[in-house]
Amino acid sequence: MSARTRLGVIFGGRSPEHEVSVVSGRSIMREADPERFEVVPFGITRGGAWLTPHETLRRIDRLQVGEYGDLGDEDEDLLSFPDVLASLATIDVAFPIVHGRSGEDGSLQGLLEVLDIPYVGAGVAASAIGMDKAHMRAVFTTHDIPQPTYVVIEGDELAGLAGDAPPRESLAGIERTVGYPSFAKPANGGSSIGVSKVASREDLGPALELAARYDGKVLLEEAIEGSEVECAMLGNADPQPSPLGEIRPHAEFYTYEAKYQDDSTDLIVPADLSDRLAERVQDAAVRAYRAIGCSGLARVDFMVREPDTVRLIEVNTLPGFTPISMYPRLWGEAGVDYASLITRLVDLGLERHTEVRSYA
Repeated sequence: MSARTRLGVIFGGRSPEHEVSVVSGRSIMREADPERFEVVPFGITRGGAWLTPHETLRRIDRLQVGEYGDLGDEDEDLLSFPDVLASLATIDVAFPIVHGRSGEDGSLQGLLEVLDIPYVGAGVAASAIGMDKAHMRAVFTTHDIPQPTYVVIEGDELAGLAGDAPPRESLAGIERTVGYPSFAKPANGGSSIGVSKVASREDLGPALELAARYDGKVLLEEAIEGSEVECAMLGNADPQPSPLGEIRPHAEFYTYEAKYQDDSTDLIVPADLSDRLAERVQDAAVRAYRAIGCSGLARVDFMVREPDTVRLIEVNTLPGFTPISMYPRLWGEAGVDYASLITRLVDLGLERHTEVRSYA
């Protein structure tokens, strides 16, 4: 390696979380230790085109003055940009912070594996499982990790139920299993995009229709009464849980708008839980992290209620990474500042890469 580690920060992408990814990427670029890292940015447009580091910086400048709302929408594939591939070949390690499909679903991780580039975060399998809530919940079931009751709806069944008036005969089994209130959400998605609360039979069809706009497979899960609590995980073989944070949205639930557009949501760090319940949540977070084979980082989300209700909602293998995002805030509570967290994550990525190559 060179005197400074060439850190490729990859952000943007095709998903509806494009802007969130750009904010996270720019934050990492700004806060990475300049004595340790030489940052090499790679933006990805909404259409999936990769930008050279020079073009990425140019578009970031235009974002700052309000000329762009995103990184653009060109849709050429990566192989159309030999200059980008040449630049990728010069980096020592990558920090991919692309959310959604082709970002945190194992696709980007697979590309970096093929290119033999070390990277921050979960590997291909864990990323794919973490992205697909149906597969993730099946793993939780196998490992006896407590979670809400749920059903997976897809294909012809989803097509028949989505709309204003689902047929009664198709509802009986769903209502027996999950009931109301419940949540409908795309199996593959994030940031609460396409998620809605189902209070009654009349809400179900429109809720499924909304979720189906974002994925061909929809999860319907029971609504758990309690507090939304999050735990940040850090590590590879010996992962460590952070102090816990509690989310108190003023909306009915933690919507996309509540996460990114409405500053009225209260983020309580540390969470207002008894020591006993906090330990149960942290223990379940470690178990879930190991169950899907995570490495580097993840944020594990729960619904909890005193004295002993703990239900795991999901493992987010690539959480938002702005300085005010919950993941770095929780580690800040533990005394790990944002810049140090970036360094630690990069070191974990390099460590994992060395270990994986030792088996080749």
